[in-house]
Amino acid sequence: MKKLTFAVMGMGNRGTAYAAKALKYPEEMEIAAMADTRRIRLDAANKYLHLPEDRLFDSADALLAQPKLADIMIVATQDAQHRDHAIRAMELGYDLLLEKPISNKLEDIVVIAETAKRLGRQVIVCHVLRYTVFYQQVKRLIDEGAIGRVRTVEANEQVGYYHYAHSYVRGNWHNRAASSPMILAKCSHDMDILQWLTGKQCIKLNSFGDQSHFVAGNCPEGAAERCFDCTVENCPYHAPNFYVGRIPKWPTTILQPEPTEENILQTLRDTDYGRCVYKMDNDVVEYQTVNMLLEDNVTVTFQMSGFSNNQTRSLRVMGTEGEIWGNFHDNKLYYQRFGETAPTKVDLVSLCDDFTGHGGGDARLIYDVIRLYRGDDFDTSAITLLDRSAQSHYLAFAAEQSRLEGGELIHMQKFVDSLTK
Repeated sequence: MKKLTFAVMGMGNRGTAYAAKALKYPEEMEIAAMADTRRIRLDAANKYLHLPEDRLFDSADALLAQPKLADIMIVATQDAQHRDHAIRAMELGYDLLLEKPISNKLEDIVVIAETAKRLGRQVIVCHVLRYTVFYQQVKRLIDEGAIGRVRTVEANEQVGYYHYAHSYVRGNWHNRAASSPMILAKCSHDMDILQWLTGKQCIKLNSFGDQSHFVAGNCPEGAAERCFDCTVENCPYHAPNFYVGRIPKWPTTILQPEPTEENILQTLRDTDYGRCVYKMDNDVVEYQTVNMLLEDNVTVTFQMSGFSNNQTRSLRVMGTEGEIWGNFHDNKLYYQRFGETAPTKVDLVSLCDDFTGHGGGDARLIYDVIRLYRGDDFDTSAITLLDRSAQSHYLAFAAEQSRLEGGELIHMQKFVDSLTK
C-alpha cells in the first residue's frame, strides 16, 4: 500500500509533533506540504522532513490556494481559525486530522460537522488521550466488569503552575474571546475521556471556578511591566528563570524551535512571554470544578487547577465491586476488588514502547489513523471521529456557561437541542 500523505497547516507545537511521526512511521506516512507564517518553524521541521521549497508555504491561505496535495490535512492553526481552514480544506477534497478544540465557537462546530457530512469527508479530532495505554487499560477494566458497575468517578487535572502561566497567562490561550475558554482549550480532553470511559452520556452538569490571582491587584509592590526590569525577589514566575532553566525542553521550544539561551532571552525581551504575569490582559479561569450526572445515575467530579507543582492527571473510578485508580504521567495504574488484600498493578510499560507526547497518545493516534485508512482489522470504537469528539465540546461550553452563571444547572439535551434551532 502506498504511504498515507499529510499536509500540515500550523507548525507550532502540535503540528510539529504530528509531522515528526513521519520519522517514526517512515514506511507508512509522508509529509507532503507544510504551512506556517513563521519561516523559522518551517525551516526547523524541514531539517528532518526534507520537503522541496515549493511544498513550503508561508500561510495556510497559500497552502489552501493549491490543488489537493495530500490525503489528509492536519489543521493545527489557532483555535479561532479552525472553522475557515477546516471547511476550505474539506472543499478541496481533504479528509482532516483536526487539532482540538474543533473550534472556539459552538456554532462553528455545527457548521464543520454539517460540511463534513455534506462533502463526505472524514474528520478525526486530536483527542490523543483516548489512544494512550493508560486510559485504554482503564476502559478495558471497566468494560470487563473488574469493579462491577461504575457508580462515581473523580478526575483531576493538575495543570502545573509553569504550564498555566506559560499558556494561559502569557501564551496563546490567555484570552477567552481570542482563543477558547480554559475548560475547552485544556480540558476538552477530559470531558471526552470521562464519557468514553464510562460509556455514559452526561444528563446535566454545573460548574464553578474563578480567575482572581493573576490580576493587577495581586501584583507585588515594585514589580515592573517586564521581568527583565523587575527587582521583586523569589517570584516563581520570573521569566528569565522560568524559561532559561528549561532549555532545551518544553516550553522553551514554543518560544523558539531550536532554543538557545541567547534567542530565548531575546524572545523574552520582545514578546508577552517576558511580561509580568500580574500585568497581562488574561481572563481565563485559573481553577474549575465540573459536577456531572451521567446516565444510570453515575456521578462524576472533575477538577482542574493551575495551582499545582506538577503537571499531571489523576483518576479514581469507584464501582459496586471495587476501585480503579492511577496517575497518568507517572504511568501508574491499579485496581482492587472489594475483599482483596492488595491492589493489582497494571503493567503499562510492557504495552507501549514510547510514552513521549501525551503518554504515547500522539504516536498512537497517528498509527491508528494509518491503520484506519489502510483498512486494517482492529477495534475502531476509540477513534475520535468528529461526532464523538463534539460531545466533549458541548460539555465544555455548557460547563463554562454554568460557571459564568454562578453554577446554574445545565440540562445537556436542551443545551444540545438549542444548537440546531
